[in-house]
Amino acid sequence: MIGLSISLGLPAEAQSRRPNTQGMTCAQVQSLISQRGSVVLGTGQHTFDRYVANRNFCEAGEVLFRDFVKTKDNPKCFVERCDQFTPFRIDRQ
Repeated sequence: MIGLSISLGLPAEAQSRRPNTQGMTCAQVQSLISQRGSVVLGTGQHTFDRYVANRNFCEAGEVLFRDFVKTKDNPKCFVERCDQFTPFRIDRQ
């Protein structure tokens, strides 16, 4: 029973350590992505996504999309992310 309760607590703990864009400047977010190449960032209390430095970090069948995240100094900080290409797709922006 103890092992079960510990394992159930890990996902929430791991999520709390995920860098959140709203606590960083735009330059910090862009620098982190550039340094790591690919990073999962929190973008709000319950939202997150994977952002990349360039197309080389996308999987086969994925394309690079421009996106914007809210940071503490910029409500539309430019970032890039990979996603499946879907013709006639309505972007999330």
